[in-house]
Amino acid sequence: MIINKKDVKSIISKSNLPIAGFTVNPYVGCSHGCKYCYATFMKRFTGHNEEWGTFLDVKYWPEIKNPSKYDSKTIMIGSVTDAYNQYEEKYGRTRDFLKEMSVSKSNLIIITKSDLVLRDIDLISKFNDPLIVFSLNTLDENFKNDMDNAPSIKRRLFALKRVHEKGLRTAIFISPIFPGITDPIEIIEEVNDYTDYIWLENLNLRGSYKNTIMKYVEENYSELLGLYHEIYYDNDMGYWKDLDEEIKEFSQKNNYHYVIDKEPFLKNPLDNPIIINYFYHEKIRQSSKKKK
Repeated sequence: MIINKKDVKSIISKSNLPIAGFTVNPYVGCSHGCKYCYATFMKRFTGHNEEWGTFLDVKYWPEIKNPSKYDSKTIMIGSVTDAYNQYEEKYGRTRDFLKEMSVSKSNLIIITKSDLVLRDIDLISKFNDPLIVFSLNTLDENFKNDMDNAPSIKRRLFALKRVHEKGLRTAIFISPIFPGITDPIEIIEEVNDYTDYIWLENLNLRGSYKNTIMKYVEENYSELLGLYHEIYYDNDMGYWKDLDEEIKEFSQKNNYHYVIDKEPFLKNPLDNPIIINYFYHEKIRQSSKKKK
């Protein structure tokens, strides 16, 4: 792992994300090395030529002088890195940020694949109704190991339960959904008792990792190669429409609140978590309207 220290003018950046006005990424790059990571596009802005997952810049910033400036604002930690990658245990940059901002009344969202987040529950609990989101797209440890170097599924599920037991809000981000490989319903049933929200996102293949994933499917799931060509070369959205209907029917049958492309923190009218589908893209909405 190539590790460098990097001085930055500020650690908080404005964001166009629909769920957060500001983002915090205490590191450049990520040691998880996910083969499907959308954040690989960041490499061209960093001056790094190394393969994604082999470098990490540790950020250092001036003291945040007025944390109260962000009162009632939503800050997301980990939009293009995992702030709890394994090197956080050594460098503690995420924890330092939480210490600085814990006096504010900002809304906090943390997205991670790591159980290391449990270390900071004491600080996270000081924020205004924080949300901790664990990302996973399989319950199969072998597939997970093929895709990333992040903590195991077992460790993530343990952390999810612990956070929930502490009384903090939790979400499971089933992302990305690999067609024919990821079983969203299986994951929903596994995490049902320990999460407030379940977010769904489809696998988007673009840039340098498209060929990587297609080659992996060809070598390991050859029976799905035709399906992947339909979706990612022929732009056929049929698979996602069918999966949408399947999850909708499952939700209705099992008393889940299922919504599409909605605000991610809806008040929950039911005991089961809210399932929010984010792969129902504009193209599908338009095609469904034409059929009416």
